[in-house]
Amino acid sequence: MAFFDELPGWLNRLVVAGFGADDSGDERITKAMLVVSVAVIAALATVWYGLLFALGRPWAAAIPLGYQLVSFTAIAVFAKTRRFVAFRNLEIGMMLVLPVFLQWSLGGFTSSGAMIFWAATTVISARLWGARPGVLISSFAVLIVASAILDPWLVENVEQLPRTTSLMLFVINIGGVSIVTFLVIRYFIAQRDRALGELEKERARSDRLLLNVLPEPIAKRLKAGESRIADAADSVTVLFADIVGFTPLAAGMSPDETVGVLNEVFTTLDELCARYGLEKIKTIGDEYMVVGGLPAPLPDHTAAVASFALDGLAAVAALPDRLQMRIGMDTGPVIAGVIGSVKFSYDLWGDTVNTASRMESHGVPGRIQVTDRCRVALQGSFTFETRGTVEIKGRGPMTTHFLVA
Repeated sequence: MAFFDELPGWLNRLVVAGFGADDSGDERITKAMLVVSVAVIAALATVWYGLLFALGRPWAAAIPLGYQLVSFTAIAVFAKTRRFVAFRNLEIGMMLVLPVFLQWSLGGFTSSGAMIFWAATTVISARLWGARPGVLISSFAVLIVASAILDPWLVENVEQLPRTTSLMLFVINIGGVSIVTFLVIRYFIAQRDRALGELEKERARSDRLLLNVLPEPIAKRLKAGESRIADAADSVTVLFADIVGFTPLAAGMSPDETVGVLNEVFTTLDELCARYGLEKIKTIGDEYMVVGGLPAPLPDHTAAVASFALDGLAAVAALPDRLQMRIGMDTGPVIAGVIGSVKFSYDLWGDTVNTASRMESHGVPGRIQVTDRCRVALQGSFTFETRGTVEIKGRGPMTTHFLVA
């Protein structure tokens, strides 16, 4: 909730009335800060002109009284016209110049208790109101120099306030300016902390999104500045899994039902991937691709993928829709890398990938078909049933096996 939502009703109505329909959140806060600041300062002006009238300085008292009347009128006009820049420039001009005029009317630096200090708070606070401080700093410097030049004449020609009164004003001015400066700095620190917090949230969100697309080690390398990632691995295990008969099954489902079934199957396989330390490469329609041994080395990658295949086959068959999968596996060398500059994709290439895909597409529903080199890598730890020689598209005749347990 923005801070102006918690303002008193009348002030909130004035603040909100000045908002444009297309104002951003920052623009609304900037406008609200100026309106609130002007309203508070104009209200405090009552104390100043009351004090100055009591001190017998009606001409000096007319300055804060005039500021109060002009400022409340300006707030009402701004609420009606929404001319923020004109409102801001008027207020900054009065806040910069009137304290100097008030100092001159009271007899200079010493007699007024250095009333010009209040003009300095305008320079400090201007950033809150969306103004550039460069011109204000220059203007303030000119006013300081002019006041210094004029001060001897003022001391001689303007009735000086009693020393005790001047000392009291000095304490009020120094204390007031210090409090205003503290509040402005505190506001900027709060805004900085808020911005840093939002930046950290966005960074964490970006990291989560990146990790949904890329493996964590690859994401870290990209964030570290690597512009091209391409790795060769001598031995990994690649698996493809496909839901048997899903296309005709999906034809009789609504879009929500289709996505729901796929989400249930793939979520089950994702959990198994995490359990066995494997990396899901991608899904294409109802096909699921997994690798063991990349991007981080995995000594027993073939065994891990085999265990994933057995558990995945059973887990998917146990789902309410009682679906069957057809799975293919191969072990061997691959090339891995990131492609794309807008939508990143971590992918694998090579004969091992193509052969694993063929093991799946030429497989049998409810079975896990593996190559001979995959069987050799798993021999002694798993049970196989030799299928025999199978004509594999693009490879010719190959001896394949079914992973049983």
